[in-house]
Amino acid sequence: MDSKEKHIRENEPVNADMIADSLRAEGRNRKRENTRKINRLWLWLGILVLIAILLYWLFSIGIIGDMTNSFNG
Repeated sequence: MDSKEKHIRENEPVNADMIADSLRAEGRNRKRENTRKINRLWLWLGILVLIAILLYWLFSIGIIGDMTNSFNG
């Protein structure tokens, strides 16, 4: 019985370390996935802002051109 208890006690920290390592690895993976999602959101937000700026710029060129009668039409 003593040898079995000794074997179990020797293996307990290893199991606890393995569990802790797996939890750390899982946490790293979740962080990577969340970072990727956030980066994608920022990328799409930037694209939408650029499109809005482009549309506003084109609209303002049209308005200014109409006000100064520089367009034929």
